[in-house]
Amino acid sequence: MELFLIILSGVLIILSILPFSKNQHWIFRVPEFMKIQLLVLQVAALGLSIFFIEKTLWFWIINTIQSALIVYHLYILIRYTKFYRRKRVVEKSSSSVTVKVISANVYQFNKDFEKFQNLILEQRPDVFITMESNSAWEKANRILEKEYPHTQKMTLDNTYGMHLYSKIPFLKAEIHFFVADDLPSIEVHLQTSDGFEFVLFAVHPPPPSPTEEKTSKERDGDLLCVAKKIQKNNLPSMVIGDFNTVAWSNTSILFRKTSKLIDARVGRGILATFHAKYWFFRVPLDLLFHSPEIFVVKLDRLGYIGSDHFPILCEFQVNHRNKEQEKDVKTLEAEEAAEVQELIEEGKKEESDNR
Repeated sequence: MELFLIILSGVLIILSILPFSKNQHWIFRVPEFMKIQLLVLQVAALGLSIFFIEKTLWFWIINTIQSALIVYHLYILIRYTKFYRRKRVVEKSSSSVTVKVISANVYQFNKDFEKFQNLILEQRPDVFITMESNSAWEKANRILEKEYPHTQKMTLDNTYGMHLYSKIPFLKAEIHFFVADDLPSIEVHLQTSDGFEFVLFAVHPPPPSPTEEKTSKERDGDLLCVAKKIQKNNLPSMVIGDFNTVAWSNTSILFRKTSKLIDARVGRGILATFHAKYWFFRVPLDLLFHSPEIFVVKLDRLGYIGSDHFPILCEFQVNHRNKEQEKDVKTLEAEEAAEVQELIEEGKKEESDNR
């Protein structure tokens, strides 16, 4: 038991430390997804070691490091719980009607089209987005186009297809390929029924993993290109989708600072969306960021649709100005701005050996 706990503690410490490196290989990036699981296992390992490991110098070294990492993980994760909640106020006199959006990675090989369609018919969003939607999904969802006549489609069979369906007419719609010609992002400009214009971006970059991309270069470059694009427009903006990273990663932090957007999960809950079938391994990969002019009324994880991801739902209002939320906007330091540019250039140069 003692040897097992020493080995377990050592592995947990290594996995916790690896993400501090900015190396983009999946070995360094995947552990940053596991912060919740690492915290749970580290608390258990620390508790058991008190009873089962002899109190030698190694005991104190291992458990001092373990305790410091537990505090660090708690510091990061506490902001994504309701303990961090603060009062959010919206000026009703200067706000739009409520808009409802659903984002779902439907999983390309999932054939339970009806389950997803029933979710849309039940929730009645104004806009919904599908990721990993191939030709079979595009064909199946035509049944919804009577109610959602405004569409922007990029049908691909490489697990990066993306479709956006809207009841609201588009003022402008565009598909971007920032780092590769088979990795789309969708940008649409919309206007609420009472005249408030806003921009909605849908994203789905590739993850770093032993079975997909060896590095996070394409993912990081793609997301940061979106952030740069948002930085240049002066309209209320929202980015939603399967980011294939977590809100506390260095990539997400750079994305948030570059775009000057706010992480909608802060104070609302972890809302882990992947993996839908294995509860202990769930992490929040489907994220939402928004500008201060957008007031999120509700952010929720929806039910199982046969995919490996749960969909997310957001209800929001567009505001002329929200001084309280402006306090949550963070900006890049000069060193970080240089890092962003470097990551974008590396992402554009990277060639996938998996698609």
